[in-house]
Amino acid sequence: MTHTPPAPALLEVEGLEVEFKTEDGIVHAVNGVSLVVGMRETLAVVGESGSGKSVTALSIMGLVTKPGRITNGAVSFAGRDLRTLTDKEYRGLRGGDLAMIFQDPLSSLNPAFRVGDQIAEAIRAHSDTSKAAARERAAELLALVGIPQASTRARDYPHQFSGGMRQRAMIAMAIANVPKLLIADEPTTALDVTIQAQVLEVLQAAQRETDAAMLLITHDLGIVAGLADRVVVMYAGRIVEEATLDDLFYDPRHPYTIGLLGSLPRLDDKRGEPLRTIPGSPPGLYSLSVGCALAPRCAFAIDRCRSEQPELRVAGAAADHRSACFRAEELPGLRSEQPA
Repeated sequence: MTHTPPAPALLEVEGLEVEFKTEDGIVHAVNGVSLVVGMRETLAVVGESGSGKSVTALSIMGLVTKPGRITNGAVSFAGRDLRTLTDKEYRGLRGGDLAMIFQDPLSSLNPAFRVGDQIAEAIRAHSDTSKAAARERAAELLALVGIPQASTRARDYPHQFSGGMRQRAMIAMAIANVPKLLIADEPTTALDVTIQAQVLEVLQAAQRETDAAMLLITHDLGIVAGLADRVVVMYAGRIVEEATLDDLFYDPRHPYTIGLLGSLPRLDDKRGEPLRTIPGSPPGLYSLSVGCALAPRCAFAIDRCRSEQPELRVAGAAADHRSACFRAEELPGLRSEQPA
């Protein structure tokens, strides 16, 4: 059963399963993911590489292609069943009410066309707008996301933009048609810390400008702390914890979440003290695990964890805080016993 946030649901994903056929076997990339994004809400999906975050986002956008396929589940957006849409209907939705910012803007922008023309094309694809008006609007959008001398820079090609400017251009393109939902997949990847902060400010401003909800895909809990209302934590293709931002940071109820939080540097850490790490490596996804996928890496695992798959259940004081851990209620007391 999916959790329903206080705001009316805009996006509902129920029991999503996605697999990829490879030479080595079937990769079960997403295994029964259910989530809800409310109107004007920011939901962060967190996890390390290979946890299924980006595949979940691509599934929502209808961009999973061979050798991948959605094998089960339902995806509903603004009351529409997305899995029943034709390619033409999906193209009408993408870039309009449903927009995505990809993690590599250089590969997302066409190197042969000017940046402003590409934004103008996105505008004209969803509205009856003249070329001149669309180009003018493209320059306005570039200015909105902080591109200096926007009218002039709109005539530049992608290779003439820095990494941070290309990401701003992608944000401008994503909000061009005032989307209801903005999906941001690792929007600050490969950017230095200063540029990251600038891009995140632009992303927040863009969200306010369009009044959009946002699904934020990231591995960076620092970004989550500054942007999210609620957080979903994924591991090995499954959701292992779901909570409000405060509950997740101050009362985590899953060992994997505790490990992620423990790996963050803190201002009060002693100088020279090593960061905590999660031992081991993520599991291969060629076969579905019998028990909890984290069990081989988990300091809190018991025999039951290796033989049964834990389900998401209410954990802690909040009714909307859920964890897929048999020991969720014990964890606050056990945390101090975790080895450094």
